[in-house]
Amino acid sequence: MKNALITGANKSIGFETARQLGLQGYHVWLGSRDAERGEAAAARLREEGINVRLATMDVTDAESIDAVAQRIAEQDGKLDLLINNAGILGMASVAPEAQSLADIMAVYDTNVFGAIRVTQRFLPLLRGSDAARIVMVSSGLGSLTWVSDTTHPYSQVRALGYTSSKSALNGVTVAFANALLTEGISVNAVDPGYTATDFNGHSGYRTVAQAVDGIVWLATQAAQHETGGFYFDRARAPW
Repeated sequence: MKNALITGANKSIGFETARQLGLQGYHVWLGSRDAERGEAAAARLREEGINVRLATMDVTDAESIDAVAQRIAEQDGKLDLLINNAGILGMASVAPEAQSLADIMAVYDTNVFGAIRVTQRFLPLLRGSDAARIVMVSSGLGSLTWVSDTTHPYSQVRALGYTSSKSALNGVTVAFANALLTEGISVNAVDPGYTATDFNGHSGYRTVAQAVDGIVWLATQAAQHETGGFYFDRARAPW
């Protein structure tokens, strides 16, 4: 039986990803910083017949990551799929010179270093799978091609910490993909699009189901040899 760990999965895109993977038969480890909210989310999935276990974990806290890794090692012995979904926005609608370094560093700690921490810690378990996959939930705002095009709406978004953190995450994706190429572990990034969630005050134009389609496709249907890519709606997106 395949298993999957999804960080930041107690709501929105992460929760729907857990639901869809669970309905496909995956045993889901639902990552959540808050144990109470995470358990409530897991209970909702269990009502649909999904095999789900709570993984209380803060991607900025190495001890909590290590504790979850130990549990998965003891209970499953391996990990087939890691989805680095946890992310924060930080200050938005502010000029670059107005965003504090403290806020930018906090965004990077979750969006970039958090993904690195989790991936590094779970690699031994991923190596125990016959066909492991890692999916980094990035953003179109991390595309330097799009944000540098002044005719593209993404170029008008003022969120230095967030946008640059997603560019960095794309770079992290390529680094792990290249390093793991000979081991057959696929590593890709995905843009879920501007989705209506708590993250943006439900101002996005895409539904959570639309956003998750590309994530689940990369996790379950894309060719195993496809690695080191950045995707939007199942097609390659520009870096």
